Amino acid sequence: MTYQLPPLRFAYHDLEPHFPAELIRRHVEIHHQGYTDGINAILRAHPELDGNSIEDLMRVVLPGLPEPLRAQVAHIGGGHADHQFFWKIIGPSGNGAPKGDLAVALEQTFGSFQKFRDRFIEAALAHQGAGWAFLSMDRIGDGHLEILTLPNNGSVLPIGKPGIVICDLWEHAYESRYGDSRADYLEAFFRVIDWDVCDARIVGIREGRKQM
Repeated sequence: MTYQLPPLRFAYHDLEPHFPAELIRRHVEIHHQGYTDGINAILRAHPELDGNSIEDLMRVVLPGLPEPLRAQVAHIGGGHADHQFFWKIIGPSGNGAPKGDLAVALEQTFGSFQKFRDRFIEAALAHQGAGWAFLSMDRIGDGHLEILTLPNNGSVLPIGKPGIVICDLWEHAYESRYGDSRADYLEAFFRVIDWDVCDARIVGIREGRKQM
């Protein structure tokens, strides 16, 4: 199996003015493509790992790998998996707030959507260095919502905490557009989250469906 860049649900310019077209192009064609090429190179060197979806590689195979291969797959495979997830939950139909099951869950857990938003941004700003911020369930099925950040290319797949929202905290996600201001980037990010997709994700998690 050769991993590929997933087709985007939007054109590069569709997220403007929040995410400039050139920023998205470089993010996809340089950074995500680099991780995709990297994990394919690992598979060529270790054909025994071939034949797994990226989800199964990270969720099932990764924990049993010996070091240093496990660290390599975690970082390179995590970069591919996290970016693939990221492109799924943003889009030009973003902004606003969730309205379905996710809206109810956010209110039950955090008190309101605004309080969740504030806490998510607070956690993302507090994270030191590169990484990813997530809204996840603590388990598949009838789990509870939690906000967590993971360093570098940490993924929720190997820790069994299915993701609903993901935000790239690496500088390449925002440096040229926001003057290295993560705070401004996070404000823009909340304007491009496709909450319909995120709501469908929480429904799928509660039904026991495994998904990126």
